[in-house]
Amino acid sequence: MFERLRNPSRDLAIDLGTANTLVYEAGEGIVVDEPSVVALDAATGQLLAAGSDAKEMLGRAPAKVRIVRPLAAGVISDADAAERMLRYFIARSRPSRLIRPRIVVCVPSEVTGVERRALEDAAMRAGARRVDVIEEAVAAALGAGLNVHGTAGAMVVDIGGGTSDVAVTSLGGVVRAHSVRIGGHDLDDAIANHVKNEYALLLGERSAETIKTAIGSAFPMSHELTHEVRGRDLITGLPRAVTLTSGEIRRALEPHLLTICETVRSTLDACPPELAGDVLDGGIVLTGGGAMLRGLDVRMSHELGVPVRLAEDPLTAVVTGAGTCVEDPAATRSLLSQVER
Repeated sequence: MFERLRNPSRDLAIDLGTANTLVYEAGEGIVVDEPSVVALDAATGQLLAAGSDAKEMLGRAPAKVRIVRPLAAGVISDADAAERMLRYFIARSRPSRLIRPRIVVCVPSEVTGVERRALEDAAMRAGARRVDVIEEAVAAALGAGLNVHGTAGAMVVDIGGGTSDVAVTSLGGVVRAHSVRIGGHDLDDAIANHVKNEYALLLGERSAETIKTAIGSAFPMSHELTHEVRGRDLITGLPRAVTLTSGEIRRALEPHLLTICETVRSTLDACPPELAGDVLDGGIVLTGGGAMLRGLDVRMSHELGVPVRLAEDPLTAVVTGAGTCVEDPAATRSLLSQVER
């Protein structure tokens, strides 16, 4: 209580992701972890719900309620909805309404200038006094405990809901970085399309995500899994259930998994030989919700011939790394780019 009175302008770090938005408050840690979904009144545009409450309405809302995901492929697709969502989450975490916080926001490595400006503007309009930007892969490396300031190269692969970011860091900077607009949502879409094409069954977004979590995998398992799913028959229009196997889901995900592996390979190919040797010694660290797909670390290690491991807490690595920048601004200043308005 007294700490809040002494320091009412606690700075924030925000991982504004396609799937989830996380907010880190200096001195408090992660204070918001919610799906990046908003529910709006279709007539007035008024915010009705955000986060988990809005996600529960997916596929169930009446016509007068519009469910929106403000981000697609890691960038803002609906600026107004993104600003409303940010305002809502910041209001939940902000200790003072009188003093605006400094905000560190995470962006994919290869966004365009327009896409980056949209993220910065959304944070400014949501109440920031100043916005600093950090690349998601660099934040993920910090959050995973890698030494980004050391002379040895460190490599991280962050697989989010809309993008997969790959970066090699050394001496406090990014040596090589690549980003591909494939993430967890694309894996969900691949599953839904497979079921539609093979079984003439239409699935909702949440059903496809459930299948991925239940039986999805990137590498053959010693014991393959099955899962029953219910959807709408495209021929009869009636509800129907089918049983899926982990093998067929793995085949459905294969093209996207290959693309992610090739992005990592091309980043390694572009590295100086000394740093490539460091990566071979230290391995690759996986972060992000998509990295939790069964066997992805084994698959990537098999494809690249490099040790691969999953971060201790892959879901929060990015926002934890960005949080380091608000906890210790002086030590991480070289990793940020400031936005002046």
